[in-house]
Amino acid sequence: MVKLYSQVKSLSDDFEVLCEMSADGDESSTSEALDLFPKFQAALSEAEKKALLSGEVDVNNAIVTVNSGAGGTESCDWAGMLLRMIQRWCETKGFKATITDFQYGDSAGIKSATLMVTGNYAYGLLKSEIGVHRLVRISPFDSNARRHTSFASIFVSAEVDDTIQIEILDKDLRIDIYRSGGAGGQSVNTADSAVRLVHLPTGIVVACQNERSQIQNKAMAMKILKSRLYDHEMEKRRKEQQSIEDTKKDIAWGSQIRSYVLHPYKLVKDHRNGFSSSQAESVLDGDLDDFMKAYLQWKSLGGNVQDTDVDDL
Repeated sequence: MVKLYSQVKSLSDDFEVLCEMSADGDESSTSEALDLFPKFQAALSEAEKKALLSGEVDVNNAIVTVNSGAGGTESCDWAGMLLRMIQRWCETKGFKATITDFQYGDSAGIKSATLMVTGNYAYGLLKSEIGVHRLVRISPFDSNARRHTSFASIFVSAEVDDTIQIEILDKDLRIDIYRSGGAGGQSVNTADSAVRLVHLPTGIVVACQNERSQIQNKAMAMKILKSRLYDHEMEKRRKEQQSIEDTKKDIAWGSQIRSYVLHPYKLVKDHRNGFSSSQAESVLDGDLDDFMKAYLQWKSLGGNVQDTDVDDL
């Protein structure tokens, strides 16, 4: 952080000097100042991001779970769209996104999916997505082309590394073994290698089925469980804050953090801080940086909820 601050200070000083020289009629200084300004802006934005991402586990990898809400096929399809949105965002950041568990919807989309996202500050950035997401569109599954509203949720927890000790007692753990699902043909895993862990005291359930062996699936599931338990403990310590509690609301009306309207107009709006974008397709294609920055700035100012009439969206 000190190195980044020094870089911003140096660029700021250089830009100020060039502006003064330009004001005195030095045309070459004007050109240099124009070339330097984007670099100064980029460095300043990076410094601001690092300042906002100062939480204890913000720098850690992230475990992202997407769940469909009430509404059958519509919600499952919407959950699949959200999963793709997160995956595309990861691609733009150069982050590795590995699916550790995946449950198909009955007709389309997904019922749930879990992603392990590997990259610096993955959790700090993706925690902006925690909560219920609402979609308004003309349904592709409705022969009468009516407008439908769908809900799905995203939950994000930080991957716990070896420096944080989480004790899991054998008596508190139930281990279920079942057959992994596959894409069909030779891709089908016919062995009973998928693992589901149930932490009895908290009721937390995690599953992993993408690894090659039962041992590997169990190890990955344990890693996810430890992260969930860490997040569970941190939640108890910060009961006065609303950020994590919001993720436990019903995946339905009145609890959404963000709305995505595709008909009769296009608008994506975050109901926590009022930030919005009319570029709905770009957002669904992974362009989340502005929403993440707005969330971090909002949290840094105390997270005061804006008055938003969601029925108008």
